[in-house]
Amino acid sequence: MQVTSRYFRTTAREALLDEDLRAAMGRAEGGFIDTRKMAVEELENFEEYREFARKTKNHVLAHLDYYLTQFESNVLASGGQVHWAGNGEEVNRIVLDICRRPDIRKITKGKSMVSEESALNAGLEAAGFEVVETDLGEYIIQLARETPSHIIAPAVHKTRQAVTDLFDEHHREAGYSRVVERLDIVNQARQVLRDHFCTADVGITGANFLIADTGSIALITNEGNGDLTANLPNIHVVVTSIEKVIPDMLALGGFLRLLGRSATGQIMSVYTTLFNGPRRIDDLDGPEEFHVVLVDSGRSEILGTQFRDILRCIKCGACMNHCPVYTSVGGHAYGWVYPGPMGSVLTPLMVGQKKAPDLPYACTLNGRCKTVCPVMIPLPDLLREHRNNLVEMGQTGVVQRWGMWLWSIVARKPVLYSMMTSLYVLKLNLLARMVPAFQRGSFKYIPMMGAWTSSRDFPVPQASTFQSQWKKRALHD
Repeated sequence: MQVTSRYFRTTAREALLDEDLRAAMGRAEGGFIDTRKMAVEELENFEEYREFARKTKNHVLAHLDYYLTQFESNVLASGGQVHWAGNGEEVNRIVLDICRRPDIRKITKGKSMVSEESALNAGLEAAGFEVVETDLGEYIIQLARETPSHIIAPAVHKTRQAVTDLFDEHHREAGYSRVVERLDIVNQARQVLRDHFCTADVGITGANFLIADTGSIALITNEGNGDLTANLPNIHVVVTSIEKVIPDMLALGGFLRLLGRSATGQIMSVYTTLFNGPRRIDDLDGPEEFHVVLVDSGRSEILGTQFRDILRCIKCGACMNHCPVYTSVGGHAYGWVYPGPMGSVLTPLMVGQKKAPDLPYACTLNGRCKTVCPVMIPLPDLLREHRNNLVEMGQTGVVQRWGMWLWSIVARKPVLYSMMTSLYVLKLNLLARMVPAFQRGSFKYIPMMGAWTSSRDFPVPQASTFQSQWKKRALHD
């Protein structure tokens, strides 16, 4: 997948002007937040589960080699195969090697964000395979030739009218009529995808969790497409990343109580399925081959840094659902696979900070992402650490570097700070009295504050600083 994260300022500005995008994101935002709140309040010990998940993930990351080796051994014992991929090129090569057989033509895919990292679909299509995404959101964006804009709701940026037009364009030749209502859209997708499920030669899915002591993968969906993709073809390929391993089924139970509530506001997703190797002799269905591709792509390097907390992420999307930046600009503005706060932390680590210099600043540091994260990732702290690194690398602009240098001098000297703020407040108040246009109580423009005044007025401050008002109040009290 092409990385365009370095253009975040431009793409974000364009996204803010897209009325359809703003409408779609506005409708989605409230639903995610409200349903999560209700689902979390229903579970009395939700915070205890969060702490359990944090400690479990930290333990696994501290012993990742042990748990991955255990997982591999148990997959092999169940008749499956494990492949190790160091980067995206290796992912595509491994999957292509599995699929290069005379009788393989069609590949169905369940949602796999890890496969987006290597643009696996494009690689398979270039090799002559027909690839069909079966998650409804992924299917919609495949028809639109776009990438996901959300890790659990890939087509959240699309309006119903846009989906109607897409289906009409791509399904008309097959004899399907134009559909407008939501239920009709879903039913038409089911009809179209049913034939693909039944005629696929290979099914590729991701995995939400890897259970080390059984060699099982846990796949969690709301549509059942993951089960059909995994069970109906003769070959099931799981493309997933190394940090998704957890110790055992007990741990899985704890994470399941967090994932659905955090992601969609459900007590539990509709389909939670464990896959454990290929079909046995007595099994009624299932694949004849079971492959797990374990992807590193820089994660083991992150493990040894101050950013290792991001590897706790269970990809629920709660941070982006509550992020004022993401809900304003959508996912595509971030320029790579992972958007929102977790993407702003993870993307620079995986593609390089020089390719994503603006993402650490795509945040107001309001802290909502940290508050709602089910595994307690301190996302604002990690974004600050990215900013520190960018300054040390000299990747920030000259004006910003000089501005921060001057600010640090002032901020470290309380007397100077008090004097400078008092003078600035006095100047603004004098200007407000002298210029008729400012006497309405706000400024249309202030030098060096164009980023604010270009889109909103700046209120005229009170005649004294906060510190002086606080001192006066303390004296009166």
